[in-house]
Amino acid sequence: MTAIDEFAADFDEEPGFLDFARVGPPGHAVLAEQRALGELLRRARFGSLEELGRQDERMRVAVADLIRFRPDQVVSQPNTSSGLMHTMFGFTGGVALSAAEFPSVTFAAVRAAESLHVLNPTWLDTDYGKVTPGAIRDQLTPACGAVALSIVDFRTGYLADLDGIRQVIGDRLLIVDAIQGFGIVDAPWEVADVIVSGGQKWVRAGWGTGFLALSDRAAERLTPVMSGFAATLAEEPLDEVLPPRPGAGAFSISRPDPVAEAMFATALENIAAVGVEAINGRIAERVTEIIDLADEYAIQVASTRAENERAGIVVLAPDPDQLTMLTASLYNHGITATTRGGQVRLSAHVSTGQDTLAMLRAAMLSFGTAVIV
Repeated sequence: MTAIDEFAADFDEEPGFLDFARVGPPGHAVLAEQRALGELLRRARFGSLEELGRQDERMRVAVADLIRFRPDQVVSQPNTSSGLMHTMFGFTGGVALSAAEFPSVTFAAVRAAESLHVLNPTWLDTDYGKVTPGAIRDQLTPACGAVALSIVDFRTGYLADLDGIRQVIGDRLLIVDAIQGFGIVDAPWEVADVIVSGGQKWVRAGWGTGFLALSDRAAERLTPVMSGFAATLAEEPLDEVLPPRPGAGAFSISRPDPVAEAMFATALENIAAVGVEAINGRIAERVTEIIDLADEYAIQVASTRAENERAGIVVLAPDPDQLTMLTASLYNHGITATTRGGQVRLSAHVSTGQDTLAMLRAAMLSFGTAVIV
């Protein structure tokens, strides 16, 4: 087998699953790591618990390797929303963002604005749901000190042009919610100042896993508002409240879950071993096959067809009076997908096989037959 086939063979979700943009079922390696660390904790053999303490550095190194940051610029987070809350509560000034972003982004910005009154959201008009360099350039004002967006839009599947956005925003902070692309898109992460992601979707590491990464200038500009005892330079800051440590490590409240970090690190190490480019290529093949099926059965594809503007998401937009019929056909043929806002979102991974595509074809054939009748 090729390396990508070996990587795909680690996963064995049931055929019909096309909802990786919601959650990615973990593979054998991640679950084996969870069991191993859980067993180590269960037995608590003398001298063994130090291995748990080593998982934080392991996780930070694994993240840093994929995004081309330094390990000291990465801090563990239990999910994307927590990292975005740290970021927005720590920022002073105007932040440009779309109201159509996933609520993790918008809620963090608004809650910070309402609570501290030092952040000012500037709501961007989008290019038919796409946050593009041109749309940002035309709406930026001198008061905007940062731009926040998703690397891949959860509704449209649009892959943002980070290089182009960096060129138009200058030295403003670029805040990226990476969860819909991290692990499957080899984006120019180094042009971003803040990268936040959970590991439960495309990385397939399970819930409770994630990170926040800060460039040096982001660490200088952000205030660690929610900074706990684990974010100081002392091992145990007893009898005094010490200031936060410098850098990304200040944006932590308590010690992270070492088992979750081990699961995350395992998934990321396996991704690095096969390469994000190879993973992206296999997913691109599956996405093309899904689009071809939609075309064959005359179902409108609302997401982009250009490979440089997509990741793993295909959005179907049937006529409004046919939506229920399409979702019922998918359900009846065992296809797991997300229906939202009059559209159906299908999302594929490297383990999406021909059996799943055959089930999707059968569902679309059933739908097409019902429409004709």
